[in-house]
Amino acid sequence: MSEILTGAYQKDQAMFASSMRGDEPYRLGPDSLPQPGVPRGVVTAQRWASPAVYPGTERSYWVYVPRQYDANRAAGLMVFQDGATYLGADINVPIVFDNLIHQGAMPVTIGLFVNPGDRGPGTPLYGGFDNRSFEYDSLGDRYARLLIEELIPEIGARYRITDDPDGRAICGLSSGGICAFTAAWERPDAFRKVVSHCGSFTDMRGGHTYPGLIRRTEARPLRVFLQSGARDLDVVFGNWPLANRALAAALAYRDYDYRFEFGEGGHTLLHGGAIFPETLRWLWRV
Repeated sequence: MSEILTGAYQKDQAMFASSMRGDEPYRLGPDSLPQPGVPRGVVTAQRWASPAVYPGTERSYWVYVPRQYDANRAAGLMVFQDGATYLGADINVPIVFDNLIHQGAMPVTIGLFVNPGDRGPGTPLYGGFDNRSFEYDSLGDRYARLLIEELIPEIGARYRITDDPDGRAICGLSSGGICAFTAAWERPDAFRKVVSHCGSFTDMRGGHTYPGLIRRTEARPLRVFLQSGARDLDVVFGNWPLANRALAAALAYRDYDYRFEFGEGGHTLLHGGAIFPETLRWLWRV
């Protein structure tokens, strides 16, 4: 690593530590906590070895099935990148689903929580040993095909899932956020609802080109929720607050159905988690 990149890496490590230290003014509300009398869904853990799209990779994934699921009726679907993170206490997705489905604020929806491949090339410049950046930050339809051709059929063999793309959502944090947008951008026939928390629309693997591409391309039938904060990342790959503002401005230019929430937080799920019930109400509104 050159002396210039070594200096940038050290500066970036300090930025990551500051942005992710967690001292943010956000807390989970009642809809993100267990409520008496609300039916609880079931989460099961699985493993997947990709036979075709990412051959040689294996990953963990989890499936949430709400108690209200009826095999005679197709359920909605929401996919989460970095699945273990979205099952965690910063956002409590299964509990939010339980509460909002019970309230009738969102449809009966199965959750698919997918981790990145265990082994891969790591992150550009920073290195590492997993497949996360390669899968999430790369443009194109390859990751979408992992979902559409492999994982969704796998769980679709057990549960009845809607084929209507308006009944399918996809969500992620950081590199998982741009991944969610890319999957819907490339395959609006499969996903039309997007949630991006602190999305990495920066110069890692081409994500910084999205604002210009969106402006020059006829609008696609997507509903997009973006979230970032004043203490989000500013590293060698770009400035996350500026990148998310640029993406939001491009969506506005093309008259997309979008919402951008910009807060005080850093590169965490604390803000996104605190507003997640409101996010889902907006995302699934009729």
